[in-house]
Amino acid sequence: MAAPSIRFTEAPATLPRGRRVYAVGDVHGCAKRLARLHAMIAEDLARRPVAAPLLLHIGDYVDKGEDSAGVIRLLLRDPVPGVRTINLIGNHERMVRQVLEGDHGARADWLWCGGRETLASYGLDPEAPSETWAAALPPEHRAFLHRGLMLHHREGGYLFVHAGLRPGIPLEAQSEDDLLGIRHDFLQSEADHGVVVVHGHTARFAPEVRDNRINLDTAAWSGGPLTCAVLEGDRLGFLFA
Repeated sequence: MAAPSIRFTEAPATLPRGRRVYAVGDVHGCAKRLARLHAMIAEDLARRPVAAPLLLHIGDYVDKGEDSAGVIRLLLRDPVPGVRTINLIGNHERMVRQVLEGDHGARADWLWCGGRETLASYGLDPEAPSETWAAALPPEHRAFLHRGLMLHHREGGYLFVHAGLRPGIPLEAQSEDDLLGIRHDFLQSEADHGVVVVHGHTARFAPEVRDNRINLDTAAWSGGPLTCAVLEGDRLGFLFA
């Protein structure tokens, strides 16, 4: 599928010359949409080459949607050939990690939050013992969930993180709980964080662009689009699948 022409507007931060970031919001098991979005990104790069592109996924690859296993398979490949890829961790990946590591207290919450759909995508029984799930997952998928994900990433005037930041707290002092799960205190804040935070985690009908943050979670799993922000120089555009 050919990528549509991107309509750019002024961005709230900047990237160095020659850099372009394609930042993809919460996927939640929507493997077909993610594959279409990767194809659109590849088409945009073919039409508008750039010296140093980066593909970044903001987290929450699993749960809720129908094909979490397919999403991880896509991310384990070279999603856009020749383009560096960074995958951040979301709170749903952390839940899966906790369950697979034997945290029985996390099991019920995970199943309620979309874990049943993830297990179904692997052909696994949600009533089975957690230990059987861990043993049945492909080793490369377990490695991706346990070791293949970053907590945050900085590019130019942007910080990419799954949920957001606790206002007034330096990045090095931020808790993982906030980076992966904060909502109200971050979303309602008009504070200057020193960077523009590009995040997901809180679903909206369309991308939100504020002076201090950009929200890319547009509820792909429940009928909204899968959103990709295209950041370059002092411009911001979007691709939707």
